[in-house]
Amino acid sequence: MQDLFTQPPAAPLAELMRPASLGDVMGQRHLLGPGKPLRLAFQSGTPHSMIFWGPPGVGKTTLARLTATAFDCAFIALSAVFCGVKDIRAAMDQAQLNVSQGRRTILFVDEIHRFNKAQQDALLPFVESGLVTFIGATTENPSFEVNSALLSRAQEYVLKSLDESELRELAERARLKAFPDLMFDSAALDTLVGYADGDARRMLNLLEQCRSAAGAGGVSRIDAAFIENAMTLNARRFDKGGDQFYDQISALHKSVRGSHPDAALYWLCRMLDGGADARYLSRRIVRMAWEDIGLADPRALQIANDAADTYERLGSPEGELALAQAVIFLACAAKSNAGYNAYNEARAFVKRDGSREVPVHLRNAPTKLMKELGHGRDYRYAHNEPHGYAAGETYLPEGMSEPGWYRPVDRGLEIRIAEKLAQLRRWDDEAEKSG
Repeated sequence: MQDLFTQPPAAPLAELMRPASLGDVMGQRHLLGPGKPLRLAFQSGTPHSMIFWGPPGVGKTTLARLTATAFDCAFIALSAVFCGVKDIRAAMDQAQLNVSQGRRTILFVDEIHRFNKAQQDALLPFVESGLVTFIGATTENPSFEVNSALLSRAQEYVLKSLDESELRELAERARLKAFPDLMFDSAALDTLVGYADGDARRMLNLLEQCRSAAGAGGVSRIDAAFIENAMTLNARRFDKGGDQFYDQISALHKSVRGSHPDAALYWLCRMLDGGADARYLSRRIVRMAWEDIGLADPRALQIANDAADTYERLGSPEGELALAQAVIFLACAAKSNAGYNAYNEARAFVKRDGSREVPVHLRNAPTKLMKELGHGRDYRYAHNEPHGYAAGETYLPEGMSEPGWYRPVDRGLEIRIAEKLAQLRRWDDEAEKSG
């Protein structure tokens, strides 16, 4: 007789809703639709090694389990967070036993990017021999995180976050299956979809929280106000060190470069909402000012620095307003990468060039000997020259031609800079003609 202490715990909603067939899988139509790559792989009759790359809660583990079911294989699951080489060897011993019993084995390694090189290398002989069919799951770019030898033996499949309609359909499926008497209005569903942020597991967990809160409050119809008041809703999904982080900072930078203030604000707020370090963002904003605006509008450099200083003084959330206004100014400012390009070209030239001597007339002459050697002789002090410019003078090493690295753009202050440089070149030409 079962009592309170022997009854098995109720399965979480996410486990209860785990798909039992490909037809039940939500999303991933680009892989599972008719004639699509993963659908064809399931129809081939022969399993192959795979790597599933995608954000959390999109079905990576589910697809691995369905692969084992579809091909009638034994399924061994390892988590790279907790397992080591010893666990891999134990899994291979089990796979060998499966072979002796006439069954193939699917070896699933979750978070494969957490395995170091030695651990990944330990898998190779068994994958190559065909003892196991390897399936890895990762939230990180496999090109960077998975050994090339292992990567070359597996087909990569990129999984996507669920869209709003898919999350809504999932919510309705779960409601009908697990708690049909509980109703959600449209605004409540919008709130849940927003906080789920493309993650099916997170959506199901939120629904489960709703059921618990509604039961405690005696509520049968849930609206957005109930969700906001009765539930603890965490910030949207965000991996502070993963691909999403760098993709979003890239989107912010490119929105500034593309002169789109609303998009720049969107990505800034997305990152702040996800828990990104505002100090890191402030450093990147300063970098944007130097790289993409530069001398076209030097005010951008000052505003970016002032915003960073303001954040240091005020902290969050007050200091974030300074970062937001800096981003708006940078997005609206005239753009120039002329200084950035000039610096990169100069660095590349110096790296491959020899160590040229400093021209004698430019050398320092603090001692009598140096003066006797001619250091600084014939140097023309620009302030004593007409227009404050020593027309015709050269400042590059002997034998080095003018490289022309800095090429001002026809935007912002650089229009005036270009005009000035052109005037200086005319004076140089006149000095050369006059001897």
